[in-house]
Amino acid sequence: MKRLWARREWFLVVLGGLALAAALTWPTLRDPRHTVPGDIGDPALFAWQISWLGHILLTDPTQLWNSNTFYPDPHSLAFTDTVLGYAPFGMIGSGLDDAVLRYNILYVLLHAIAFVGAYALTRQLGSHPLGAAVAGVAWAFAPWRLAHDGHLNVISSGGIALSLAMIARGHGWSLRRGHRPDRHSPGWALAGWLVGAWQITLGLAIGLVFAYVLIGVCLVAAVCFGWAWWRRGRPVFGRRLLVADLVGGVVFGAATAFMGLAYSKVVELQPQADRSLAWTEQYSPPWRGLFIAPEASWLWGERHATVRAELPWAPEMALLAGVTLIALAAAGIFFSVFRVRHRVWLTIGVAVAVLLTLGANLPWHGDPGYLTLSKHLPGWAALRTPGRITLWTSLLLAVLAAGAVTALVVRAREATPWQPGVLARSKFVAVRLVLLIPLVLVTVEGVNRTPHPELLKYPAAMRDAPEPILVLPSSGSLEMSIMLWTVNGFPRIPNGIVTFDATGQTRIREASKTFPDPASVAALRAEGIKSVVVLPDWLKDTPWEPVTARPAGGLGITYERQVDGTILYRLN
Repeated sequence: MKRLWARREWFLVVLGGLALAAALTWPTLRDPRHTVPGDIGDPALFAWQISWLGHILLTDPTQLWNSNTFYPDPHSLAFTDTVLGYAPFGMIGSGLDDAVLRYNILYVLLHAIAFVGAYALTRQLGSHPLGAAVAGVAWAFAPWRLAHDGHLNVISSGGIALSLAMIARGHGWSLRRGHRPDRHSPGWALAGWLVGAWQITLGLAIGLVFAYVLIGVCLVAAVCFGWAWWRRGRPVFGRRLLVADLVGGVVFGAATAFMGLAYSKVVELQPQADRSLAWTEQYSPPWRGLFIAPEASWLWGERHATVRAELPWAPEMALLAGVTLIALAAAGIFFSVFRVRHRVWLTIGVAVAVLLTLGANLPWHGDPGYLTLSKHLPGWAALRTPGRITLWTSLLLAVLAAGAVTALVVRAREATPWQPGVLARSKFVAVRLVLLIPLVLVTVEGVNRTPHPELLKYPAAMRDAPEPILVLPSSGSLEMSIMLWTVNGFPRIPNGIVTFDATGQTRIREASKTFPDPASVAALRAEGIKSVVVLPDWLKDTPWEPVTARPAGGLGITYERQVDGTILYRLN
C-alpha cells in the first residue's frame, strides 16, 4: 500500500508540475511556432543552438563545435554557453517553425523539471508533501527567474535539485532523520550523478558552481563518514554504493572536463574572449537588489519600478527570491521539523550564497569572496554575473521553508485530528485550508507578465543565396535572429553575437562597411563569401546605411531585390 501511494504521489507531482509550468509560463504555448517569451534576442540564439546540435549530431558529430555561424572562425559553438544536453530535442523536426516550437516546449518543460526537482529534494530531506510543494513552486517560479526568461542556460536548473535529491536518497540521508544505512540504494546514487552530468552539459554558467558544490559536499561527506568509520572500525558505505559513487563521479567529472576544455579552447584561439575581473565588478549587484523583483513579475514588477530603475543593470540585479519564501525560510530557522544543527548549516549556507551573490560589493574591503574565488578556482573568473548565485540562495531558502511548513502540518495534525461530529470536521477542514495559504502565496508570486513578441520573418533573399552568406547589417541583437534564420539548411555565415569580437568576423565586418566597392568585394571574395544579403529596414544608424545607395555596376557581381524588400548580391 505504501509503495502504491508513493507511485501515485509521484504521478501527481509530475502531472502537477507540467500543469503548473504551462499555467505559470502562459502565454508561451498560445502561439509556440511564432512567439517567444521575453524578447527576440537570446531565445533566438538558443533556438538556433539546439537546432544546430541536433543537426550536426545526425550528420557529422566530429564538427560539433564548428558551427555554421561566425564563419570562418573555428570552435564557434563554444563562443557562448552551450546547452548541449538539449541536443536530442534538436533531432526532432526541422526548419524555422520547428526550431521555435522546440524552444517553447523546452522553456515550459524546464520549469516543470525545476518544480519536480525541488519537490523531490525537500521530500527526501524529510518534508511533508505540502512543504515540498511550497518549496517546488517557490524555487521553480521564483520572481528573480523572470529576469532571465531568455537565458535558457540559467533557468535550466532543475537537474541540480533532482541530482541532489537522488544522491541523498541513494545514501539514505535526510535532514529530518539523518543517515540511515538501511536506506542505501546504489542505483539512486548512480542516477543522481548521471543527472548531474546531464545538468553540466546544459552550460557552465550555473553548472560550474554546481560542480564545486558537489566537490564540497563530497569532501565534507568523506570527512564525516571517514570519522565514523574510524570510530566504528567498519566502513559506513557498502562496496556497491562506493562503486556507484566512483562510476557516477567519473562520468560527472568527464562531462565537466569535456565542457570546460571546449571553452578553454576558445580562449586559446580567441584570447580576447578571456574576461577580466572588471566584468565581475561591473555586474555585481548591490544588496538591495536581493529585495527587488524584475519587471516581468505580475505581483511586484510595477510596485518595484522606482527602486529597480536605480539598479545599474536590472536584468542581472533584480534578485528577489520571493517575499513569502523569505518569510517562511526565516520562520524555518527557528520552527522546523529539521534538526537544529542542520538548520544552522542551512542558514550559514544562505549567508554564504548571499555574500557570493553580491560579488565585488561585499560590506568589507579586501574581499575575500567572489573575486578571490575568481583568482584561484579554475573557470570561476568566467562567471561574470555573481547575481546568478541567487539560484542557490533560493534553493536553500526553499529547503528551510519546507521544514517550516512541515512543522505547521505536524502541529495541525496534533491540534485538529479527524473526529466525528460536524464541529470537529469543520475545524479539521478549516485548518487544512489555512495550511494551503503558503502554497497559494508562492504561486501568486510566480505569476508573470512576460512579453511574448513575434520573431522576425525569414528574409526571402536568404532562400536562394549561395553560402557562405554575409547578412548586413552585421551588428547588435539582430545577429541572433540571423543565426536563427540559418536553421533552414544551416548555411555558413560570418554573423553571430557573443560578448567578444571574433577575429575572422571582425575582419569581414570591417571589409564590408564600404560594400559594394572594389576593395570590399575583393576582400569578401578572399574570405570565401559567395553572397551578401542586405536588410534595408535595419540599415539606419549603422555603418552599412549607405550600402543600398552605392552602385554595384562594374564589380562583377549581380544583385536582385526580393518581394519583401531584401536584396541579394551574388559575388560570383
